Amino acid sequence: MDWAHDLLLLLHLVGFAALFGGAFVQLRDREPVVNAAMLHGALTQLVSGLALVGVNEAGDVDVNHVKIGIKLVVTLLVTVLVVLNRRFDSIPKGLWAIILLLTLGNAALAVLW
Repeated sequence: MDWAHDLLLLLHLVGFAALFGGAFVQLRDREPVVNAAMLHGALTQLVSGLALVGVNEAGDVDVNHVKIGIKLVVTLLVTVLVVLNRRFDSIPKGLWAIILLLTLGNAALAVLW
């Protein structure tokens, strides 16, 4: 089960890198967009995160359900914002900042809690 956990964790980190990197690269753009990296990163994080919880529950790992619940809500919110705004040529700078900060905040929850 360790190899499955490690592989899923790697995929989860790749999803974070794609989502955060896709948003961060637009820091100086006047009209940010939801690019493919953000879309695929958000979906990868959602799927791999759920799979990680499943692998941990199946194994003998104690899962903090409150932490996972909060992270799931944040991830779903980011994914919905990314998917709904994918079709637009540009998104407001405030929405871009919300996506970026929620993504960073979710990573902070994972590391610091």
